[in-house]
Amino acid sequence: MRKWKGRLQPAILLLIVIVALAAWLRIDFVASVSHHVSHDTIHYDAMIRQWLESGIYAYKDTEPNAQVTPGYPLFMAAVYRLVDYTQHDPFLYIRYIQVLMGTAMVVFVYLIARRLSGPWTGLIAAATAAVYPSFIWATGAILTETQAALLFTLYLYLQLIVFDGKKARYALLAGGAMGLTVLTRPEFLVLMGASYLFYWLWSRETARTAKLLLFTILGTAIVLSPWVIRNMVTLHKVVVASTQVNPFAAGTYPDKNYEDGLVDRHGKTQMEVAVERLKVGFSTKPWEFTKWYTVGKLKYIYAKMFYGSGHQPYYPVIPYGRWLHMGIVGMGIISCLALIRSWRQPAALVVVLLIVLSVTRLAFVPEYRYNFTAMPLLIIIDSLVGMMMLSRLAAAYRMKWRNYLPGGRRNEQRDFDHHTGL
Repeated sequence: MRKWKGRLQPAILLLIVIVALAAWLRIDFVASVSHHVSHDTIHYDAMIRQWLESGIYAYKDTEPNAQVTPGYPLFMAAVYRLVDYTQHDPFLYIRYIQVLMGTAMVVFVYLIARRLSGPWTGLIAAATAAVYPSFIWATGAILTETQAALLFTLYLYLQLIVFDGKKARYALLAGGAMGLTVLTRPEFLVLMGASYLFYWLWSRETARTAKLLLFTILGTAIVLSPWVIRNMVTLHKVVVASTQVNPFAAGTYPDKNYEDGLVDRHGKTQMEVAVERLKVGFSTKPWEFTKWYTVGKLKYIYAKMFYGSGHQPYYPVIPYGRWLHMGIVGMGIISCLALIRSWRQPAALVVVLLIVLSVTRLAFVPEYRYNFTAMPLLIIIDSLVGMMMLSRLAAAYRMKWRNYLPGGRRNEQRDFDHHTGL
């Protein structure tokens, strides 16, 4: 035990340095630039003020609705109330709390990667997450990304513990983390089913899988229940996540050409227009719509970094940050293929969640910001496969030079040749 602790101590010291660097970069960014405010932030601000002043929870409306889940609005409302938003700018306080969230996410990236492949893999992943520019720029945006990434990595860490230790209490905690994640970004709900389908295919333990899934669903239901009950009482219908249709409807326009005139939109709801567009599009323009719903949207989502809400002057974080992003995405493809080849391992869960998350987002309008919560997964699997490659290269290098040492094969052959006169 002491030997193990001694080996781990340098890793802990390096982790402290990495976390300190992550915190400093985020604090320096928030403090040293002028932050732009996006349209979504403006709507969030109006929503929170209306909620606090009139008690009406509604997004872009004055009547109660469930257009957005309450995870991020609850966080905003708490800050607004604590700092007295009528006297102080709440955005500044939100940004500094998001600094803590972003730094905590770096720690969870380390914990996940360490659990999968050891402390040094964890350090590589944490160091990458600490300096990845998008993670830093997002702390200045009054948007869901930073909170969602923190909660999602928390869920993944707990889910890995569940599959390793197979204990019901951790399954309950993982469900609670999933519930909090869904309250922040609804599209993550499908990942719970994907996680347990993967575990069942891996283990073939039907009874145990069902038990753990039940506890995870229970944890998720406990967290989501106040929101569901509110919707039943106020809106008189069951809404588990949100009722917003716009991202789905906007996703039916190839290359975001919103004036293509494919169908008549007059007198129809967004959902009716979206369904009609899909029917007409795939029947009359199958190649264009198939391309858009596959490589077209993936290119939109992953080609560039998410820049937050924007800021002035430009804060570069590190040189060649865009190349780092492209390297992470490109290496991610290789890492997925490498891990899928031997998929009966915990690391394959990260690949499964990454694929399911990416496929889920093909249903909606593609935005660069949607790659944000996938980037921790890419960084983790890239670090894992990168460490595997380094380990194999090091082993091959040691084997090569071992042949030249006393007792090595080449030396033995040379001695044999010398003594036999060959």
